[in-house]
Amino acid sequence: MGPVWGIESIVPKRDFAVSVLIPFFGGLTSTNLTRTLQEPLPEWVWIWDLEDEGNNLVNEELGVKLSRESFLGTLAVAPDLEAITALAPGPFGGNMDVPEVKPGNTVYLPVWNPGALVYTGDCHARQGQGELCGVALEITSQVTVVVEVIKYTAIEWPRIDSGEAIMVVGSARPVEDAARIANTELVLWLEQEHGYDCWDAYQLLTQAGGLYVGNMVDSTYSLVASIEKEYLGRPR
Repeated sequence: MGPVWGIESIVPKRDFAVSVLIPFFGGLTSTNLTRTLQEPLPEWVWIWDLEDEGNNLVNEELGVKLSRESFLGTLAVAPDLEAITALAPGPFGGNMDVPEVKPGNTVYLPVWNPGALVYTGDCHARQGQGELCGVALEITSQVTVVVEVIKYTAIEWPRIDSGEAIMVVGSARPVEDAARIANTELVLWLEQEHGYDCWDAYQLLTQAGGLYVGNMVDSTYSLVASIEKEYLGRPR
């Protein structure tokens, strides 16, 4: 399978987080992949202050207080290609921008290279589903993780275990292909480890599965398919 990441903590190293608008980047603007006659959006900066011992984020312009929910926007191993942009998510993990990559959760990644060549970054103090403008609440942080190698078990896409649910991240364009990857891989997980056959797993996810958008702005979109463990009643 490759490295398993147990994320223990993400500690902010400054007392503010930043989000910005970037011309020709984001979910509601023309991009190099989706071209229109739209003018570029303006450059804009929002500063969110950490308050209440770092537990909350406040922006005076918006008049809003949000709880800090830190996670790693990027967690990855080296892909089978020689090199790939750090902006891209894929089977190797990468810049998935999935809020479930957070302390207390375990992330499983496949591996293609000796040593896996792991990397992480893009820490976020918080992000809504989809990372709509393309920039979450970016913040420098100190991250503590525990890495373990699991041999003789093959997976093809990132998996996450929150303790209460299991999840698979699929990354692709168009967005429906990302959804298909995530759900298909979750069906396979239910077959491999939870005693379901393919069609029963398909039915279970249809009636009780979850699906949300991690990012809708990067070179490929990331979607997360999930199922709560309370519904996994079959012993293997």
